[in-house]
Amino acid sequence: MARAPNYNQQRADRDRAKQAKADAKQREREQRKAEREAAASAGNEAAPAAETDEQA
Repeated sequence: MARAPNYNQQRADRDRAKQAKADAKQREREQRKAEREAAASAGNEAAPAAETDEQA
C-alpha cells in the first residue's frame, strides 16, 4: 500500500526552495551594488587627481 502524502514536508520543501532562491537573488543584488560602489569610488578618486593637475 502506498504511503499517504506528507503535505507539511512538501510545504517545508517548497518554502526552503523559495527562501534559497530569494537569498541567492539578494546576494546577487548586494554583489552588484558593491561593484557599482567600488566603480563609483574609483571614478571619484581619479577625478580629483585630474582636477588638481589641471589647476597646477
